[in-house]
Order: sequence, then C-alpha cells, then structure tokens
Amino acid sequence: MITRREFLKISGAVFATAVGSKLFLSDEFSQGLLADNTPPKSKKQVATFCEICFWKCGMLADVEDGKVVKINGNPAHPLSNGRLCPRGTGALGIIYDNDRLKTPLIRVKDKSGKQSFKSVSWEEAFDYIAEKLQKIIDTHGVDKVALFSHGCGGSFFKDLLKGMGSKNITAPSYAQCRGPRMEGFSMTYGRDVGTYESLDIPNTNCVVLIGSHLGENMHNTQVQDVSKAIDNGASFITVDPRFSTIAGKSDHWLPIKPGTDIALLLAWMNVLINEGIYQKDFIQKNAIGFDELSKHVADKTPEWAYLYTGIEPEKIRETARLMAKNAPKSIVHPGRHVVWYGDDTQRARAIAILNALLGNWGKKGGIYIPGDIPFQVSHGQPFPEGKKFHFTDKNTFPFASSMPAQTFINSAIPGEDGILEGEQMRAWFVYGCNLPSTLPNPAKVRKALEAIELVVAIDILPAEVTGYADVVLPECTFLERHEDLEVTAFRTPFIAIRQPVVPPMYESKPAWWMAKELSKRIKINGETLEKYFPYKHLEEKIKNEVETSGYSYVELKEKGAIVRNANIYDDSPTFHTPSGKIELFSKTLGDAGFDPLPNFTPPEDPPEGYFRLLFGRHPVHTFSRTSNNHVALEIFPENEIWINVEMAKIMGIKDGMYVILKNQDGIQSNKVKAKVTQRIRQDCVYMVHGFGGKDKRLTKAYNRGASDSDLISRYKEDPIMGGTGMNINFVTLEKA
Repeated sequence: MITRREFLKISGAVFATAVGSKLFLSDEFSQGLLADNTPPKSKKQVATFCEICFWKCGMLADVEDGKVVKINGNPAHPLSNGRLCPRGTGALGIIYDNDRLKTPLIRVKDKSGKQSFKSVSWEEAFDYIAEKLQKIIDTHGVDKVALFSHGCGGSFFKDLLKGMGSKNITAPSYAQCRGPRMEGFSMTYGRDVGTYESLDIPNTNCVVLIGSHLGENMHNTQVQDVSKAIDNGASFITVDPRFSTIAGKSDHWLPIKPGTDIALLLAWMNVLINEGIYQKDFIQKNAIGFDELSKHVADKTPEWAYLYTGIEPEKIRETARLMAKNAPKSIVHPGRHVVWYGDDTQRARAIAILNALLGNWGKKGGIYIPGDIPFQVSHGQPFPEGKKFHFTDKNTFPFASSMPAQTFINSAIPGEDGILEGEQMRAWFVYGCNLPSTLPNPAKVRKALEAIELVVAIDILPAEVTGYADVVLPECTFLERHEDLEVTAFRTPFIAIRQPVVPPMYESKPAWWMAKELSKRIKINGETLEKYFPYKHLEEKIKNEVETSGYSYVELKEKGAIVRNANIYDDSPTFHTPSGKIELFSKTLGDAGFDPLPNFTPPEDPPEGYFRLLFGRHPVHTFSRTSNNHVALEIFPENEIWINVEMAKIMGIKDGMYVILKNQDGIQSNKVKAKVTQRIRQDCVYMVHGFGGKDKRLTKAYNRGASDSDLISRYKEDPIMGGTGMNINFVTLEKA
C-alpha cells in the first residue's frame, strides 16, 4: 500500500546531480590524509568550540592544506582547560564522514505513486518550502507551524518562527532530559543549577551521585573536576542499580532498586533531622517549611526505606552521616537526564531539599552562584506577540516553562488526544533532532510524521527522521560554520566563538544562512521576515556585538574565549521564590493540587520473566549523533545488554552471546550482544542508547547493535511539567 509519506532510505543515487567540484574535492579529502607524506604547503590553527554534545568545549583545530588533521582541547577555554573528552577528539569522524548529506533533497512521486528523493538546488528547496508553508500559514494560521530544535544552530530557526508569530518551539531535551530538574530546583531555590551545573566539585569533600554517571556521561569539565576532588581526598557515594564507572571510584556503592530514589532521599532527610546533623543556622536563616518537612519525614526511617530500596538501614545512616560530616562542602548532584518514572519533578525537589539541609547553597565546596560577563546582544526588529497551538487540557502542564515535545506529536494526529480533524498541526521544522530515536513511543512519532503536511529536516547525516521529511536541508558541521557567540555564566564567566575551521564541504550550508534565505520568501501580512535577520553575514553581527561590548574581536578569534573572574560564593544569597526563601514546603505546588513535599509511590514491578529496561551513555558516544562515526566505533563498535550473572545462568545466556529483546507490548529488537556481569542488579538490564540504526545510507550505523528507543513504547508523564518517564518498560531476553 502506498502511503502519503513513505519512509525513504536516502540512497547514493540522489546525489548523482550534485555540483561537481565541491563534491569530488570533498570525497577525495574524506578518504583521509594523502598517502605520499608530502609536507603540507600551508598550516594553521583555528579556535572554535564543539557541538558533539551540549557541553560545547573549546577546541583548537590544526589545519593543513585545507584539511583538519587534528583536534585538541583549548587551554584558554574554561570548559576544556586544554583537554577534550573522547567524543570531541573524534570530531574528524563527523566532518569527513562519507555518508554526510550533500545536497538539498525534495520528496517526489513518479506516475505510479512511488516516492523518492530528488537532489535539488538551494533555490528550488527554499521555493518549495516557502510555497507549501505560505499556503499552510494563510489557510490554517501560524499556530499550526512548529519547531523541534537541538543544538546552537536551532536559534536561527527559532527566530524564523518567532518572526512568523509562532510560539510553537520545543527542545526534546526539556521533557526527555533536564526539565524536571529545572522546575524542581526553581520551585525550591528560585533558579535552576544551570546548563553547566554550578557545583564546586574541586573544592568539595563529599559528592553524592544518584543516577548520575560521570565518567560515562562525559561532561568534560565535571570529569576533570571529579579527578581534582579525588586527588584532594573527597568522598564519593554512588547510588545506581549498576556498578558504573564512577561507582568504581566511590567510597560507597548503593545498588538501589530502580524507581525508589525518593524513598532513599526521604530516609536521608530523616537521619539528618532526627540526629540533628543538618545545617541548622543555614536553614533557620534561609529556608521556610522546615517544621512541615520534619513532620513529613518523621516516619521515613532507614528501616522503612529498606523495604523499598533494598539498601540496608545502617548503610543509609552511614552515608547520611558522611554527607553531614562534610557539610557544607557536601553536594548531592542534581543530575542532567532526570526523566525516569513520571514523578521526576518531585524527585528533583527531594534532591534540592537534601542539598538545603546540607547548607551548601552559595558555599565553597557546595553549589556556587555563577558569575556573569557583561555583554550586549544586537537584535533585529522586536518579534510579534505570537500564537501557540490550541492544546487540549490533556497536553497542558501547569509548571512547564517550555513546551514538552510530545505535545506536538499528540497535536499532529487527528482523532487522538482530543485533536479534531482540521485542527491539527500542519508543518514541522526539525533541527538536529532524530525524533524516532529521541522521543518515547516511536510508533506514534512515526505516525505523526506521516500525518504532518510539511516536514523540513535540517541535519548533517541522514538520520531516521530525514526519511520521513518532505525536504532535507544539509547543514555543514560545527567545524565549517559560524554560530552565535556563547556568553556563559560560570565560575569563570566567558565569551566563546564558533568560527569555520575549513569551508563547508559539498553543498552544505550553515543554519543562519538557511533561516535568513527562508525569511526572504515567507510573508506575514504582506511583509517578508528579513527584518529579523539584519545582517549580510553572521560574522558581521557577532563582530559588532563583541566590539560594542568592549572586547577585542581579534583576541576572541585568536584565543577562542575571553574569560573573566567572578565572586561565586555568597553567605547571604538571594532566592527568587515567592517567599524570598528556600521553599522546603512548596505552597505553590500545594495550591495547584500537588504534593507540597515529595512523596514516594512504589514503582510497578516487572512481570514474571521480565527485567526493567535501563539505558544510558558510553564515554565515546553521544547517542545516535556518533553511531556512524568511525573513530568512535573503533573504540565501542556496538552496544550490549548488561544482565546479572545469576539471571544469565538461569536463562542459559553466556557472555558475548547474541540475544533478542522483547518488551511488554511484544516489540522486538535487533540482535544485541549479552554482557554477563555481577555489576548490575538481578531485576534489571542495561544498554547504551543510540544504536540500531535503520537507514542504510548510514553505512557504519545501519543495524549495528539494538535500539532501546524502539522498546520504549510506554512512558509516564510528569503531571507537574510534562517530563516523559521512560524507565517503565520491561523486556525479556531470548537467544538470537
């Protein structure tokens, strides 16, 4: 049966009409260094910053005869301090990937209805998008247009949508990663701990990691900070169902039952309060709601928590006393990926409250107050007020500071989730987001992609989402483009520049140029959107901003970063909450009908013969972004399924044997290698996210390992902010 939009595997044939000189030159370079060892005619080093993950570390790229030959950490950049993580050092595997998107593509049909991609010029692609989009805007309204965005270049498409008057902008990282922490800490302290978590780890004496996998989750600066803390003799407590890399560096490993973190956190509070070892002066001066908290945790004893968590009462007391002994130089890490079970905002609140009892806010060795760097951003014309899509009550979350991505999925399918025929979303821009492997319930994501009238995908590689697009726009890599400056509050606040290290390969272009060109073709009330992009070239804009703010553009280009010192400790911090204090008891939540203090609800147990499916990261991979990177694949070529040695013995599964996973809804995975180990609890299994690619055009990622995303057919929404708890899926294992 021919559908309106088939999933198309982008084939090499679509590039047959690509412009010759650039394409052939790029293909030659993509084979690696020339073999004759001829000394380079030209050499230079260019400063920029990374985009392989959101941490954006400073880089120095060595360029010889127009080819990047080596990437180093930039010692002048405070996030890298001269070092890069394994992902950053493998950046050449992205820029010189033969599978890169090379030209704009448009979906076409032949007379029989068969669909394929056609390689077109940029003018054809933009005209096609503008014609389709203009009709949708004029007929259905700008509120039927949305953007999914992940990465720096998405800011230009945000400006494009804001210029249209659409407020439908989402980052999957909000509801699928960081959102519960943002809202939980904001409700407690009046602000989040920031993108680069403001944790003074080098000066702390005790770090608690509860579901945070530093060392596998390679946030470069924090991994360096952990090394310094270890050298300084700090204690580490790791709470994880799996004996992770950081657990191997810890004084205590607590192999908790998945889904019971809140019970443990409440029990730790019970010990601190009952034994009087919390920071009394800090709480008295800075917090409200202590009496309510004390009553709330009075019966949440370590013995109570043991029944749920499996952690022995004395171990709970011992670790609570270790935190208290080192307070205020004691930190409970708030985590980054914190969407697990649907109660994640309350879990984040529990972590925030525990940190308050340790008295570490604004203190050396605790949670510091990041310093700002003065900077003046140049803007175009003010954006119109803008409209949001009319979401049903089911898709509305009272404390969401950003729109959860799944609301756009739900809003695309008529007849589902209260969306009436004719009122659905009509057009999506998808920037740097491989939606079927990013969002839960990928079957529904694919159904939504099929239903949307116009899908424009902007990417570097043919990720699965490009197979559902009507138009595919090839973006150049971060080593080939300018970007808006990074102006970052930090312990040493800084300005950093991303600038081209080499010219763009093939017909790829930067996002700022794409958005600017589209702005010339889209009209609102008879006027184009060019006024929101008031520059000929992005470098003109960033140079003006730097010099207007009183800094040297020449210095910034050369060094890659301009850094300032700041006072990051404050004995009398300001809290931007309704009360002006740390709110242990949240009246705001209570008035909205939610628990004003975190409560624990036991998670659903796996059915007989099933395991809870857990997933995470590997040090050399950034999910599916690096699954086609030959440099990363040399180190970690495929993911594995971790299974406890005793359970494997019962099931007749041996280490290295290939197995098939099947979830509670009958969805089956590719074959994946079993890793039989004592380093994981018996009731769960674990795999690295981002493998099991489905597009044959990704020649190195195709069918490599198994996709955990396909198995996440269920999720539980956080009613407070819409986070999608995905650790509620169960799998059984069968020999392949």
